Amino acid sequence: MRDPWHFDQIIDRSNTGSAKWEPSVLEQKFGKGRGHLLPLWVADMDFICPDVIFDAMEQRLSHRVFGYSLNDSRHNDALINWFNRRHEWQIQADSIVNTPGIVPAVHYLIQCFTKPGDGVLIQPPVYYPFAQAIHTNGRHVVKNSLVLDNYRYDMDFKDLEEKTRDPRVKLAILCSPHNPVGRVWHRDELERFGAICLKNNVLVFADEIHYDLVMPGFKHTSYQSISFELSQGSIAGNAASKTFNLAGLGHSCLIIPNEVYRHEMGKFFNCLGFNSTGPSNLFGAIATRAAYEGGEPWLVDLISYIYDNFLYLKKRIEKELPGVRVFDLEATYLPWIDFNPLGLSPEKIVKIIEEKAEIAIDHGNWFGQSGAGFERINIACPRQLLSKAADALTAAFVPFCK
Repeated sequence: MRDPWHFDQIIDRSNTGSAKWEPSVLEQKFGKGRGHLLPLWVADMDFICPDVIFDAMEQRLSHRVFGYSLNDSRHNDALINWFNRRHEWQIQADSIVNTPGIVPAVHYLIQCFTKPGDGVLIQPPVYYPFAQAIHTNGRHVVKNSLVLDNYRYDMDFKDLEEKTRDPRVKLAILCSPHNPVGRVWHRDELERFGAICLKNNVLVFADEIHYDLVMPGFKHTSYQSISFELSQGSIAGNAASKTFNLAGLGHSCLIIPNEVYRHEMGKFFNCLGFNSTGPSNLFGAIATRAAYEGGEPWLVDLISYIYDNFLYLKKRIEKELPGVRVFDLEATYLPWIDFNPLGLSPEKIVKIIEEKAEIAIDHGNWFGQSGAGFERINIACPRQLLSKAADALTAAFVPFCK
């Protein structure tokens, strides 16, 4: 089978400072003596980046002068064209604000638009750095938990209405597509979410970092593309980093169409010593521009490879471990697996995964108590690694299947 992008190639990432593979990080996260676990946890991919990105960076490196650099208008043009072409989302260049990553951006937004003691709403089970950022900055986590029914998660709009009616709730974080449950929110769901937040004067941060990683048969709707009103009541977070595996380059952007919010964000950045358009990383910006200008063919094949990996994993797990359920994957490369039907405690499930299967995956309770007994696994890796993990998982849990 042709593999023009080398997705099947095993890359040795040892001694590269990889947060995903470094034994010291694995021990810090999973416990002493567990630096050898096969890492299929943190959301970065074990694939080499496309040549178009490498070549652009190599060309700039060959110049060998890396002084203070201005924001390049061609970077913004690449973003604008990508959003329009792939997401039918029209933005203006002056709405683009640079940040070193979406997680730092969450901290910035909490500090800029809320006060200590205010409430910030999230929808668990959800990406755990959200709650960490809220707690770290002295704000209160307000939970609008997703509702699980027949292996599908939906928003609880009645609860959302009640929670956002509290004047202390100033900010709502929308994870779209949702990590870890893999939902692509429908347009009508986003409209309803937005209408409630607008009515109750709650600013929405739409974290759309996984927006390009949508599986066949599904379509992502960018929150701000729905209406002028929703765009004015929100800030969106986007990056090429998840799509093209560029997280180590520290570059993302906020889209802030509302001039008042953009002015406030600019003042906040000035106080941190940045210019009003935010901190920009030279090579992150170069890689982003190259990805958005020439990386689409690679992305199309990447999604196909990831979806094949998903179908492979789902078939094996559900066939060999009766009762265990792999949720349908609408977006991301992070399938959500329910081990609860085995009747084991969440602690026992974790112990089996780490001590018997010897793999490192994200445990469901990290995403909130409603995630207990679930696991999130990263399948953005060569099939050979995924097969090894599937072998280990099935062998470890077979004795507990009825």
